[in-house]
Amino acid sequence: MHQTVDVCRKVSGKIWHRNPTPSSDNGLMVTVSNSQSGALSGPARNVRFLHTAFDNIGDSFVAGDHQGHVYLFDIAKNRFSLVQKSGVACTALAFNLRRRSEFLMALSDYSLKCYDTDTKEMVAWMKGHESAIHSISVHASGRYALTTSADTAQLWDLDTFQRKRKLNIKEDVDIVQVFFLPLSNTIVTCFKDDTIFAWESDTLKCKYQLPVPPGKSPNYKAYAATRDGRMLVAGGRSRFIHVWSLDTQRLMQIVELPNKVTSVKQLQFLSDNFDGGSSQVLGVLCQDGIMRFINVNTCKLLFDIGSLDNRILNVSVSPNGRHVTGVMEDGNLHIYNVHAISSELNKPPAPLVKVVKSNKMADTTITNSSDQSVSTLTNSKLERNRRKKISFEDSLDKELPEGLKLERLLAILHGYGEYPSKYRMFIWRSVLRLPENHAAYAALFDKGTHPSYAKLHELYPIKSRKLLRVLQRILSVLANWSPIFGETQYLPVMSFPFVKLFQNNHLVCFEIIATILANWSQHWFEYFPNPPINILSLVENVLAYHDNRLLQHFVKYNVTSQIYAWPLLETLFSEVLTKDEWLCLWDNVFSNHPSFLLMVVVAYAVCARGPLMQCVEIDDFKYFFHHQNAVDVKQVIKEAYRIFEGTPEDIHPRKNMEYFKPLTKGQYPVFNKYPKFIVDYQIQERQRIRNEELEFLRQKQVSMDVQKETVKKQHEEEAWYRQQQLLMQAEERRRKMIQDEEQKLVDQRKRLQAMSREMKLKELQLLDAARRKFLHFQRQQREGELRRLDDEVQRKALQRDQETEAAIEEAEIKNMELQLQKKMFEQELFRDHAISSFQMRTENDVHRKQEELELRIQQRMREAEEERGNQVRKVLQEKVAKASQQNVDAWTRNNLDYQHRMEEADREAKQTQLSKLHGQNRTLEGEVETLMSRCQIECESGTEAARQNLEIQQRLSTKPNLGRLDTEYLDSESSCSKFVYHFLWAGEWITRSSSVFVFVSSGQEDDRSSHSGLQYQSLTSPASDLSSRISIDRSRRAFDDKELALLNGVRQLRQRLAVENRNKKPPRVSAN
Repeated sequence: MHQTVDVCRKVSGKIWHRNPTPSSDNGLMVTVSNSQSGALSGPARNVRFLHTAFDNIGDSFVAGDHQGHVYLFDIAKNRFSLVQKSGVACTALAFNLRRRSEFLMALSDYSLKCYDTDTKEMVAWMKGHESAIHSISVHASGRYALTTSADTAQLWDLDTFQRKRKLNIKEDVDIVQVFFLPLSNTIVTCFKDDTIFAWESDTLKCKYQLPVPPGKSPNYKAYAATRDGRMLVAGGRSRFIHVWSLDTQRLMQIVELPNKVTSVKQLQFLSDNFDGGSSQVLGVLCQDGIMRFINVNTCKLLFDIGSLDNRILNVSVSPNGRHVTGVMEDGNLHIYNVHAISSELNKPPAPLVKVVKSNKMADTTITNSSDQSVSTLTNSKLERNRRKKISFEDSLDKELPEGLKLERLLAILHGYGEYPSKYRMFIWRSVLRLPENHAAYAALFDKGTHPSYAKLHELYPIKSRKLLRVLQRILSVLANWSPIFGETQYLPVMSFPFVKLFQNNHLVCFEIIATILANWSQHWFEYFPNPPINILSLVENVLAYHDNRLLQHFVKYNVTSQIYAWPLLETLFSEVLTKDEWLCLWDNVFSNHPSFLLMVVVAYAVCARGPLMQCVEIDDFKYFFHHQNAVDVKQVIKEAYRIFEGTPEDIHPRKNMEYFKPLTKGQYPVFNKYPKFIVDYQIQERQRIRNEELEFLRQKQVSMDVQKETVKKQHEEEAWYRQQQLLMQAEERRRKMIQDEEQKLVDQRKRLQAMSREMKLKELQLLDAARRKFLHFQRQQREGELRRLDDEVQRKALQRDQETEAAIEEAEIKNMELQLQKKMFEQELFRDHAISSFQMRTENDVHRKQEELELRIQQRMREAEEERGNQVRKVLQEKVAKASQQNVDAWTRNNLDYQHRMEEADREAKQTQLSKLHGQNRTLEGEVETLMSRCQIECESGTEAARQNLEIQQRLSTKPNLGRLDTEYLDSESSCSKFVYHFLWAGEWITRSSSVFVFVSSGQEDDRSSHSGLQYQSLTSPASDLSSRISIDRSRRAFDDKELALLNGVRQLRQRLAVENRNKKPPRVSAN
């Protein structure tokens, strides 16, 4: 009988008050209800439970009801507690986060919250969905979560509780479900158009798309994946379930449900401890509210839960496959015990002797002759007793520990096919004669974790941390016992089933594995690191003897013993058998010769001969020997006994394998049956790689520290810039606030002025009204007096009007006078401006004419130089001619001597004249420099005075000051102009007085040219003194260069003064 617990108005309590005894019919343990009575003690109202979710281990789960209450049920501790009161109904739950005390809860207000079951407080509140969340999927690491609603799916980071990604979809296609594949980084998205895509969670790149079966649309509504992530099933509005292999992305098979099933609501795989994650039992919740559990491989209905009277709305299956929770139609919560329901299926058969006439699977393709089979059976019967004696001659006569006898155990084993499950572990310890060397095990254990298994969690991510630690501990002890086990890659897979069985007794677990390695794994390590070719050749010989056609089929498709035999041996059949089948197999293996394990390998292939003969692809063979198949383990064991007894001695593996030897007491035996040099080399290489990895990690840590420091500085710099930006923004805001306040103050002042004006108007109106009232009163009292004063009042009023008109006319006349004065003043300003503009244009014309004059003077100077050059050439020619004439006529020498003396006298006179001219030129140059410096000083003083007068003019605003400024401005401008003209006339006088300079006014151009011609002629007339003439020309050229430089300086000074006068603005006029 199942029990019922009511959690209404309870904070905590027990789930059951006596140990539950679920029946084998439905397996129901406890019914949880939440019934609340009315305010006036009316009929009770049941608060419906909506969703449940198990934790990673499967011993506890959370459940949410319609009022937002969340309860934690711990089945192992038999306790329940109220965790949270959200007040909003939940739409989905998830309890398999990295922190075991936290769970996710999706609410009907479209939000997602994270709560802690220990502190009973909210950890985080996440928003982002626009519709209700109907499913939550958590990554195997517990770091990420996927939430799915009808319109979108979002990826959340559970460390920061921030949204990381958002899946955008088309408007016409809705999402059905998005979830993580177990033990992988793959995201599967399922849409309403039956398309299924697989994405890489890190890069969000599409890995593949599963094909949609042809024909009518299945309308998928439910999906489920096995724990190893290698199989996916889907169901919808039909009674067919599609099964895909995610390794090959192909549709494996289609499972057909009974005819009464019309649609599938939910799919859940039932896990098994020994299936390696490749779950074979699938729970299907159908439209009739019944959960049917079927075997996916055999398509056999195993059992079901629920009824038509009280249907199941949704279910949750524990990760360990022990319990199932169902939310029922009446709002209650049912907890089922899976072991109680499946106990009938796992019950051993009755001890009946039964003759098996045929093997259906083997008969499908066996075509050997009947004579051969009969002869084989006959030979096996003849040699059975002899081989049994040979196999167990050393063990039958000996008693096992604890008073057991192997003969009796074998009788039980042959009768039932397996040992009693209650005493199985005790029997194994006795059969294997475990020494239980506590001291030796402690010595191996004290060596610590072996480096080869330090990162075991990365290669084998087991959910249970306790189980992972035990596995790591056992493997480290094995590696410390013998170095070969630190390099064996398949040792974790081989040891894992025994670790799960003996996870609470590490010593027994280690000794069982060590016994298997020492006896049943003989000669496995002789070809290390390659598979044991010698052992596999023994298996191939036995298979060739018993089923040569199957072997030929393997050879035809390149299927070696490393494909069909080695996967079974290295996993010890844990991948292809369920837990109960595996235990049954090892009951027989431990009770026989070590070579019996090889016979089981051959028997498994022979019993699965039918499906294997249909396989033609190498991947199909690999898949077959790595997954559970529809093979009866009882039949395999019987076939193994038949092969063990019927194999000839020359090919029997027993000939090459030693008999069973238990572990020695006190100390464990030395295990060195392996190529030591290879293992030592691998250990050295592994140590070298480990050292390099440590060095790399150290360098990586240093680079990360530098990067963190750089990022920190960047953040600090960005924070400083952000702070400065905020300060500038704050300053700008305050400036705007001040401007707004000033504007408000101005507006307020305007309003106050308007109000004061209105108040004055009102006061005037009130005074006027009072005055009229007073006048009216006086008129009534003194009519006679008013009549006497009426004429006087009229006369005064007429006089007042006349005075007003006269004042108005006078004001108009005064205004006209002011306008006239204003116009006259503006005309005078315009006239002054026109005069200054005319003066500026005149100066520009003078400057332009002066430049033209300078150009003409330069041209004439160049012509004069050319003329002097021609004269020099003529003089040279004349001298040459004279020199030639000296040889012709001798009497001319005296005349020439006289001419030479005359020329020397003229030269001395010219040198004296030239020295005087040099002195005069130096005097004139000093006067010019003095005059230019004085001109510059006066111009600068005039400019400074004009600038000061302009500033004074800008400060003055009255008309007298304006007139004074205009006068000063005109006086300063006229004085500057006079100074410039004085400088120009002085330069012209200097040019006239100099015999070397050629700078004159434009009116005396002809005189200057004739004068210069005379000078040049007088200088070049003597033909006898060529050297003196050249020196005079050189000095004249130097003076000409100095003259040009002086002219350029004067011209630049004029240009600067003209620009300053041109840039001067007229004085401002302030109209009063």
